[in-house]
Amino acid sequence: MSENKKIWKVIVNPHSGSGKTLPVWGKAQAMLLEAGIEFEAVFTRAPHHAIELVKEASRCGFRRFIAVGGDGTAHEVLNGIANSAEQSQLPLSDFTLAVIPIGSGNDWIKGHHIPRKLSDIVKLLQAEHFTFQDIVKVVDRQSVSYMLNVGGIGFDAHVCKQVNKQKAQGKSGRLLYVNSLIYNILHCRPAPIRMVADGVEVFSGPFYSIAFGLGPYSGGGMRQCPSAVLNDGMLDYTVIPRLPIWYLFSKIPRLFNGTLEKEKDLIFGRCKKVEISMLPAAQNAETEQNGGVAQNGCSVQNSGSQMEEIVEADGEIVAHTPVMLEVCSSALRVLTNL
Repeated sequence: MSENKKIWKVIVNPHSGSGKTLPVWGKAQAMLLEAGIEFEAVFTRAPHHAIELVKEASRCGFRRFIAVGGDGTAHEVLNGIANSAEQSQLPLSDFTLAVIPIGSGNDWIKGHHIPRKLSDIVKLLQAEHFTFQDIVKVVDRQSVSYMLNVGGIGFDAHVCKQVNKQKAQGKSGRLLYVNSLIYNILHCRPAPIRMVADGVEVFSGPFYSIAFGLGPYSGGGMRQCPSAVLNDGMLDYTVIPRLPIWYLFSKIPRLFNGTLEKEKDLIFGRCKKVEISMLPAAQNAETEQNGGVAQNGCSVQNSGSQMEEIVEADGEIVAHTPVMLEVCSSALRVLTNL
């Protein structure tokens, strides 16, 4: 089993990048062999299959994993690693994650300055150019998952849900995120939530979107948390409260040029742990009586007295409110170019 600790297990998602995966992987495979990097490759067959492949490989002694695909593939490989570490009672720091990027987003690698050129990535692997970065544990009533980069609630999550649906239909490109963002600004209505960061209430009221960032990039280059650092032990957050639609549209360029934090009407902060819950139905009705909006077009009503909102992590829908996100500092070894 120990012999596999230095061998890379490569998890290839053949559906990433609208069919571009296999040609790119063919070139990468030849380069890895030429560089003398030992590896074994397996292919995913369905959503979430990468998690099971990583868990199986971990039981066979593998500790190094390369995700060949987009941010969603990296997210699944991370969750396979985290599940394996928990089940085997090993520290996450025993595991290493690298990515050969294929797809339209690839936002996590931007935070590590990983190049898109295959030969440059192979050189980083050959030099074992690693660092440790934080990850986030995401817990709701029914599940536990892990986040590598950026997550969110509100129209942030609904943008991801819509984009993933379009990707499943074979569509790709940066405009998927922009068009979905515009659609959700027009159609999502703010519902009241309560947000507690490190034990202190930092926001309570109707909101449009909340982003949580270990890294700065998401959504094909957006910077919702522009000052986020992947290994500082903190989770950055950006809250967009209820604001006029015209205002939201006018600030879209700031999402891409890194100047969002100049907006005084938004709420920014950093924490190690954050808890989000929808306000009870009684308070929801009170909000409507006070001139607010009691129903969120993005939310779904559960069987109790509260609304629920979907939660995304690394572009994947992973939870519902109420939810808790907590930073695990310098938990995972990753390939970097910093």
